[in-house]
Amino acid sequence: MLLGAFMKKTSLVLMAAGLGSRFGGTKQLAQIGPDGETILDYTIRDARTAGITKAVIIVRKEIIGEVRAHIEQVHGQDHGCNFVCQDEFGPKRAKPWGTTHAVLAAAEFIDRDSTFILANADDYYGPRSLAVAATQLPTLSKQTGMLVTFQLSKTLPATGEVSRGICQVIDGELVQIIETGRIEAQQDGTITDYVNRKNLKGDTPVSMNLWAFHGSVLEPLSSQWEQFLLKNATSEEAECLLPTCIANLMTNRTLTVSAIPSSEAWTGLTNPEDYKTVRKTIRELRH
Repeated sequence: MLLGAFMKKTSLVLMAAGLGSRFGGTKQLAQIGPDGETILDYTIRDARTAGITKAVIIVRKEIIGEVRAHIEQVHGQDHGCNFVCQDEFGPKRAKPWGTTHAVLAAAEFIDRDSTFILANADDYYGPRSLAVAATQLPTLSKQTGMLVTFQLSKTLPATGEVSRGICQVIDGELVQIIETGRIEAQQDGTITDYVNRKNLKGDTPVSMNLWAFHGSVLEPLSSQWEQFLLKNATSEEAECLLPTCIANLMTNRTLTVSAIPSSEAWTGLTNPEDYKTVRKTIRELRH
């Protein structure tokens, strides 16, 4: 298959259904760029530059109107985006069921015989990261996936502690992701892992949820979701998280994931105080 035809079947899937409780508002629509662009607008543009013209945006019912209007305003009527309400898929509850559930909510728009890139709507990955992901898409087949990793030092704020998914990579293959809390960059340049009481190297690979999969991954992910729901159907807080499900699939050899490093600096919105820093960082990077 010609690369152009292949990329036409590929989709960018953006997870934008979060409540934004720590941010204090709809961070998916926080205006970052000079013309009112949000982070997800930049990701859509970077994907298009890489040859991916289709997008699926996963939202909540209460914000779908705002998000759709924003996309039409920034990208025009012929924006190539489909919209999915995660909270209308599966059991209803106030809090979203997690990232695995989000992916499955978008399944109707994902070609099972092609590939898709999966990203967070409130994380800025940079154009080279999307290009790296796109170049790997033709190599993906059934039971394979890909994670773009970032250097830990390029994902840390100037002050404050964060959690990061520390990746173990052997010969280019992702072996495991260890979710590690209380990581902080010190003024002298060292990076401290307070939980494990040690320093971490700046080039340690971490996951920021920029994945690519063959569409066939939806079937084993659906099985993971069903198992999760059997145990947590009445819970108001438990989340079916994609890294956990991917780890389970890697353990039973249902899925092999390659780890592809990116040299980009990551930035993203979590708390209100992030806004000015993210806005300044992205404008400088894109300039």
